[in-house]
Amino acid sequence: MSTAIETMMEEHQYILHALKIVRKMCKTILDNGTLITEDFFKFIDFVRNFADKYHHGKEEAILFNVMEKDLGATVKEGPIRGMLVEHDLGRLYMSRLEEALHKFNSGEEEAKLDIIANTISYTHLLNHHINTEDNTLYPFASRELKPETMAKMEEEVLKLEEDENNQMVKEKYINLIKELEKKYN
Repeated sequence: MSTAIETMMEEHQYILHALKIVRKMCKTILDNGTLITEDFFKFIDFVRNFADKYHHGKEEAILFNVMEKDLGATVKEGPIRGMLVEHDLGRLYMSRLEEALHKFNSGEEEAKLDIIANTISYTHLLNHHINTEDNTLYPFASRELKPETMAKMEEEVLKLEEDENNQMVKEKYINLIKELEKKYN
């Protein structure tokens, strides 16, 4: 596998770790009714800025584009479209989670149900999504993309990884995961 794909798979590990933590946050609500909305807002921040913007951004702007150019419309209309639909569904769950958190903060106790439902729906979606990418889409891309296409993708991903701002983003969200893990371990 390419270094670019290995980088994206490594990012998946951070996301999977965050998913385990947020499930524990939901269990805390079920076990004793404790809901710290600030922590769920931190999770939304992680999802939007690390999982979506930082990670999915690479997939959408680089990997999916090179796959479409190199492998054609069939790939775009099949597996890539499926991945994009799941990215959008994840964004919908985060919007609904955010709405539910605001309702809870406004005194609507029943919003806890929507907080748990949207959070758990997101974790199920992303666990499945990551499994599909790691075990099907990424190996397919590694096998089928032309060597010159892989080299171009490597350059683009390496450029992003070396960017100082991107390094700070990655570090910030890895530290955020560690912070939440200490609290919910």
